[in-house]
Amino acid sequence: MITRIEELSLNAWPAFQTQLLDGWVVRFAAGYTRRANSVLALYPGPEALDQKIDWCEEIYRRNGLPVVFKLTTASQPAGLDERLAERGYRAEAETIVQLLDLADWTGPEHCASDLGGDPDEAWQTAFARMSGIQPQNQATHARILAAIQPECCYAALRTNAGIVACGLGVLQAGFLGLFDIVVDPKFRRKGYGEQVVRDLLAWGQNNGAQSTYLQVMLNNPAALSLYFKVGYRPAYTYWYRVKN
Repeated sequence: MITRIEELSLNAWPAFQTQLLDGWVVRFAAGYTRRANSVLALYPGPEALDQKIDWCEEIYRRNGLPVVFKLTTASQPAGLDERLAERGYRAEAETIVQLLDLADWTGPEHCASDLGGDPDEAWQTAFARMSGIQPQNQATHARILAAIQPECCYAALRTNAGIVACGLGVLQAGFLGLFDIVVDPKFRRKGYGEQVVRDLLAWGQNNGAQSTYLQVMLNNPAALSLYFKVGYRPAYTYWYRVKN
């Protein structure tokens, strides 16, 4: 299941360039987000571990980027995390992946969010404002969104103040992944984030999703509480090993 969800996540948050290296997936997206600029050690390969790490370090340094590995307990080969630690890689950003079975999930009676298949300018502007994306990264974020191949649903919750919450659902192979869930800091604790999540889940359910996943950092108690309330439960964790 871990490898399956990681594969879905790769498709849902694409990189600009990808290299396959003896079972590892090496990704680049102009340095924006760890997910799109890291090595995923998904599958085993016959090459020596240190040789493969050396190759990755050479690739990222040639591109002027820090060397980042995204790791789970299923990363291949066994002992990779320990070897990276021995080589001076620091652990960062522990994140929990949560799942929810949609078979018996009951959605909202009415959809309060505006839903669309593409991120219009208003959605992108609101997301950048609410999430604090720096101006130099906004074009990169838009390019990542434009590169998503599976079916997408962009949700925007509006009040008289404009868009106060938004999110993205990516549907593939019966799974709905949630990304970019954000609420305007001035309008938090009003249930807007929960409404966006429930509207996206209802859309996914109506379009054939049987299960849903999301990723949330362990240092975000407000988000953890929200997703628990909706019905998500922990499945596994991932973390990064980084070396500048």
